[in-house]
Amino acid sequence: MHCPFCRHTDSRVVDSRTADDGTVIRRRRQCPSCSRRFSTIESASLSVVKRSGVGEPFSRSKVISGVRKACQGRPVTDDQLAVLAQKVEESIRLTGVSEIEAHDVGLAILQPLKDLDLVAYLRFASVYRNFDSLEDFEKAIAELREQSDA
Repeated sequence: MHCPFCRHTDSRVVDSRTADDGTVIRRRRQCPSCSRRFSTIESASLSVVKRSGVGEPFSRSKVISGVRKACQGRPVTDDQLAVLAQKVEESIRLTGVSEIEAHDVGLAILQPLKDLDLVAYLRFASVYRNFDSLEDFEKAIAELREQSDA
């Protein structure tokens, strides 16, 4: 790590602390050359690969905006959507991969959305599970009814 003051090529870590629910590490550093201190923030990168092959950083706000469309007209709050996006990011990070396909992000949204609102789940699932006919909707509804009965 270069010192931002004297541009020395090395620095010493004085203190490390976690922040943002453990997803970010804040490090306090000291330059051995000029003895000035500075902070760095480190986070593990998570990249989403789109259908075109282009990668971009994972964004909770994109998850929220995509799910918000499925939740239109449903009793779902912005706070609930933020929690859902956090759960999705945590589940993706638990897989241990640093790059994930955009379609797989959509699939990772399904279970938390099912727990949140069944109608929004059906709307979203119709896109990500490629529902082609009314029978696909009927089958999904039958599965949901079986699960709620159990």
